[in-house]
This record gives sequence, C-alpha cells and structure tokens, in this order.
Amino acid sequence: MMARLPNFLTTLRIVLIPVFVLLFFLGGASRSYGATAIFAFAALTDWADGYLARRYNGVSPFGTFLDPVADKLMVATALVLICASGEMPAILAGILTSIIVGREITVSALREWMAEIGERKKVSVSWLGKIKATLQMLAIVFLLYSGPVAWGVLARDIGIALLLLAAAMTLWSMVDYLRAAWPSLMGKQAAGH
Repeated sequence: MMARLPNFLTTLRIVLIPVFVLLFFLGGASRSYGATAIFAFAALTDWADGYLARRYNGVSPFGTFLDPVADKLMVATALVLICASGEMPAILAGILTSIIVGREITVSALREWMAEIGERKKVSVSWLGKIKATLQMLAIVFLLYSGPVAWGVLARDIGIALLLLAAAMTLWSMVDYLRAAWPSLMGKQAAGH
C-alpha cells in the first residue's frame, strides 16, 4: 500500500491541474484560497512522493518517469496563467516564464539524450535543481495568493522577487547541467563525423 502511494500522489497532481485552472479563472476567493491551496498541496506532494518512494522502496519506472512530468505540467500551467492574468508587468512575466519553461525543455531533452548514450548520471538532479524547484514553488504560491501578507506587503511582490531569484537559479542550474554534459555532447559529435 505505502509503496503505491507515491505514484498515486504523482497522478493526483496531474488530475488536479484542470481543477486548479478552473479555480484560477473563477478568481476571488476561489483563486486566492482554492488555486493557491491546490498548488501548495501539489508542491508538498512533490516532496512527499519522492520521500515515500525511497522510504518504502516504492521507486518504480512509472513513478520515475511521471514525477518530473507532473511537476513540469503544474509549474508551466501556473506560470502561463499568471503570465496571462496581467498582474505582473507583461515583459517581466514573459521573460521569466520563458526562462523557466525553456530551461525545463532543454534539461529534459539533455537528460533524455544522456540516457540514450548511457551517461544519465552526469545530469541527475543536483542541489541546484532542488533549490530552483523550491524557489519556483514558493514564488508561484505567493503569486497565486497575491493578497496582503503582513505590514502592507503584497504576496505578489514577494512572489515576483522569488520568481526573479528562481529564474537566476534556473539559468545557473541549466548551465551546470550543460557543463556536466558538454564533454559527452562534444565527444559523441566528434565520433559521428
């Protein structure tokens, strides 16, 4: 039972995406509390499913594949909705979303290619990637809530600051993965010519 819970939580994150989108577009309290709660729950289950899979020996090929897909779907959906809402300056929202989503596509393709040549471990998840993911999740929670937090500070302002930091960490982690893979990328290219 416990060994199957991680895959259930991962699947649940994907199933909740349409509910998240609906609550976001309903606006008001539905968005501030409902959409924010669903995203925060998704962020917590991202941590929990990995922990539970390791703790109860529930690591499976299905879970290993689906977990990062679920994370990227939820983060990309939230960023696109926030971008479309107009609550952040459009150019800033567009640039930050492009950096974060572009990095995810690049690193996913890099990992797939490295796995094909048997060198997947060179681009396995690093501490930079974990910090990046945490900052993204926190930023999105604040951006979704967007109401006042304390002393007149808006959650949106905290979210924007965290998203800027997350985008910087996103670029840093991408460069780190590319640097680790570079010898393999260049070696294979040279061998192919």
